[in-house]
Amino acid sequence: MEYRKSKFLSLCLPCLMMAIPGTAIAGADSGFYIGGSVGDASVESGNFDESDSAYKLIGGFNFGIIPLVDVAVEASYVDFGKPARNNSSIEVTGLDAFGLAGLSFGPFGLFAKAGMISWDADSSAGTVTTSDSGTDPAYGLGARFALGPISVRAEYELFDLKDDVDIELLSVGATYTF
Repeated sequence: MEYRKSKFLSLCLPCLMMAIPGTAIAGADSGFYIGGSVGDASVESGNFDESDSAYKLIGGFNFGIIPLVDVAVEASYVDFGKPARNNSSIEVTGLDAFGLAGLSFGPFGLFAKAGMISWDADSSAGTVTTSDSGTDPAYGLGARFALGPISVRAEYELFDLKDDVDIELLSVGATYTF
């Protein structure tokens, strides 16, 4: 009987030792984080479909409630650049807020996010300039790779603005967790 117990422990102990670092890595990104991303924003409105360089500044909090599951809230300032064609251009900036949910596989993770963006747009067509603003839904998918407190992430986000204006943002960035 003693032999069975020691054999059982000799099999379970290495498995337990391998699981503990995985759990520690999975929960290592809990807490406040800041970061930034750069990428390409594509603005589509009617027959206008152009893109430009974009960036965003990110701040958030990952709750780290359950190992292997990421639940976070995030806000960012985003500048979609100034896509232009001929004599037409549009410049859109905004503040957004998202809820994130994802799966963490050690240092690698996948996430989805949904939220809202409060935006301001200045557009021009020839000599006519107009301004508009609003609050509309936003969605996204992403992947991240964490090395300690630093995560590198790639994201696709869709901002569904009023009057059939859609902005797609494909970005790569990094965050630092405190």
